[in-house]
Amino acid sequence: MRVLSGEKIWPPPIWMMRQAGRYLPEYREVRKNASNFLDFCYSPDLATEVTLQPIRRYGFDASILFSDIFVVPDAIGYPVRFEEGRGPVLEPLSSDLLDRLEQDRAEDHLKPVMETVSRLRAELPDETTLLGFCGAPWTVACYSVAGHTTQDQVAARVGAYRDPDLMQRFVDQLVTASIRYLIRQLDAGADAVQIFDTWAGVLDDAGFRRWSIEPTKKIVDGVRAIRPDAKIIGFPKASSARIMTFIEGTGVDAVGFDWTAPDHLALDIQKKVPIQGNLDPMRLVAGGKALEDGVAHILETFDTGPLIFNLGHGVTPDADPDNVKRMVEQVRRG
Repeated sequence: MRVLSGEKIWPPPIWMMRQAGRYLPEYREVRKNASNFLDFCYSPDLATEVTLQPIRRYGFDASILFSDIFVVPDAIGYPVRFEEGRGPVLEPLSSDLLDRLEQDRAEDHLKPVMETVSRLRAELPDETTLLGFCGAPWTVACYSVAGHTTQDQVAARVGAYRDPDLMQRFVDQLVTASIRYLIRQLDAGADAVQIFDTWAGVLDDAGFRRWSIEPTKKIVDGVRAIRPDAKIIGFPKASSARIMTFIEGTGVDAVGFDWTAPDHLALDIQKKVPIQGNLDPMRLVAGGKALEDGVAHILETFDTGPLIFNLGHGVTPDADPDNVKRMVEQVRRG
């Protein structure tokens, strides 16, 4: 939280995106207790347990709520399901479907998630930051046009070009639901929140402004209208060339970088806001010298300003838990 306020702390605090995940054997054991992934997310008992697992194992400085970006559309009535080996599957976007969405049903639907947040704040060590999150509207909407993910989100991009009004209607619904969702997480005990825009990098400049910056700004403004002191991290993946525009356009407190970001650009950004990242998750798979060199490079390059050590995206299921331990130990040594 001090780093998010602009303070440099060394060694830097560390957490990992998807730190509660399939790379951990204890996670895989708990996962067997839920019949499907959404039920898993909506179980306070199971979600609390898997959120705490990486804190117990590694002592990360932040714990991020175990949930999924698709609980938001699910909560307002957008049909979502998860298929084994395929991931999220949504009903293809249509005007009739949008007419059926109901913002008011989200409060009851998301009560189990808020219970998880409250339990986590009570069970986590006082010094461990609790992060909430949501998916950015564009990233969530990407899955709705074809009903599932496509290479470089071609279907979503074509859909946004062909019928921008339809896409705008859905994005606006997601903005409203996301504002309410993040405020409720903060009220339930989250210390800060992150907005994940995993697919921002597939957009052209005009699309980036309309579908990434503008909705994120509306969410930031909407949350701060109710919670003026809220700390918000933005993560527009694969968008390093536009990151300054993103920061200035959205008002986020800090920004996450993926591993493709040039060092000189990240250093320039670090002079303006705290940065988070940006180890390639594949270094956790490779281990050895590749891991040591990657961690050392980040520590040596970004030691002049506020840094939260993280990955450039989520840890993958094939990462070695022992490599995660080695990474944490190396970061702790500074």
